[in-house]
Amino acid sequence: MLNQKKMLKNKSTAPEIRDVLEEEDLLLDKVKDNSHYLTIRNQNKNEMLEDYVEAIQDILKNKGDVKNGDLAQHFGVSQATVNKNLKRLISFKLAKSEPYRSIFLTEKGEKLATQSKQKHEIVYNFLIKLGASRKTAENDSEGIEHHVSEETLKLMKKFSE
Repeated sequence: MLNQKKMLKNKSTAPEIRDVLEEEDLLLDKVKDNSHYLTIRNQNKNEMLEDYVEAIQDILKNKGDVKNGDLAQHFGVSQATVNKNLKRLISFKLAKSEPYRSIFLTEKGEKLATQSKQKHEIVYNFLIKLGASRKTAENDSEGIEHHVSEETLKLMKKFSE
């Protein structure tokens, strides 16, 4: 953005480029003033937390215990990535673990996992009701569940019943 402002001040910049830069600069100013973009950025940050607690809950239910390797396999990431994300979960008091031990959800983590699973199911059922294939509904609901408002979620649930 700093380069854009320099280019705007530079009189030798082609007029059509100046117009584009001015439009983008105006758009950037609007984005700064619009709080819903902040909400979206926060939702993006929470996606990992929600996905991890949901996965831990599912693996615990199916397997009885959860190790870092289980999460690495589930998400298709390295164990180093799982370690980094697990530290975040622990710092938010969503999970607990000791070296070479199983991973468990805290009460707060269980609650988040259950809420996330419910949102996922509502969005999934809504997409199925619209006529999406099961595979498409599963893939799309995984992304939508993190960004849907409570108001929209209630409408999706009502529509799907």
